Amino acid sequence: MVLQGITLERLQDRTQLRASFDRFRRDVDTTGAMDGLDSYTQQAMGILTDSKLADALDLSKEDPRIVERYGKSDESFQRDGAPRMIENFCIARRLVEAGARFVSLNYSRWDWHGGDGMNFPMSRVEFPMLDQGLAALVTDLHERGLDRDVSVVVWGEFGRTPKINNNNSRDHWPQVSCAMLAGGGMRTGQVIGKTNKYGEHAVERPVKFQEVFATLYHNVGLDVRKVRIFDKAGTPRYLVDDGNMPIHEVI
Repeated sequence: MVLQGITLERLQDRTQLRASFDRFRRDVDTTGAMDGLDSYTQQAMGILTDSKLADALDLSKEDPRIVERYGKSDESFQRDGAPRMIENFCIARRLVEAGARFVSLNYSRWDWHGGDGMNFPMSRVEFPMLDQGLAALVTDLHERGLDRDVSVVVWGEFGRTPKINNNNSRDHWPQVSCAMLAGGGMRTGQVIGKTNKYGEHAVERPVKFQEVFATLYHNVGLDVRKVRIFDKAGTPRYLVDDGNMPIHEVI
């Protein structure tokens, strides 16, 4: 078994070296911070050495007809930022089937508002590919009966300026953005919220980021009004700020 050119034997050697460092840190630790780390280390090593992970990442083991549905990226053109690899949408589904509880997928870079004026030319390339990979993923989840168990969220951290700048591009715009939800047994096929005609700000049913998180927690059976976690100081915290509830339109 080889992981990115590293054999299992070499990985075990590294594990033994790390364990020796951990023993040293444990000897000098007076705060108890090292307590309980062994279980997390074992879990991480179990993931790295489990053949299910390697199999999930190997698209050659997928039905070629399914891979073709997702499409194929041009690896020669990636620029900086997240890779433009629509095959990763298929790998995300395979990871879920292998037992992953959470999969984060970064697609493309989107930051095209510099002096090269590439905003609109790149959008014409990137969006159709995103549409294909995302549509294939959602279709795949439904066909495999995973649509009620797997929630899909597609979003960025902000929107884009309604006005085009001097570089023939759109800058960052935190006032309003958009997101897409699928799966999770949610009521989909609807648009929630509305901006003014220029896309400057919300004028009807604004949805907050924390409402989306509350919805995801609801989908996995967590009541944001009751479940609490403890921060590093031992203070109990709710999963979201007070007043943020699951999006009732999709529940």
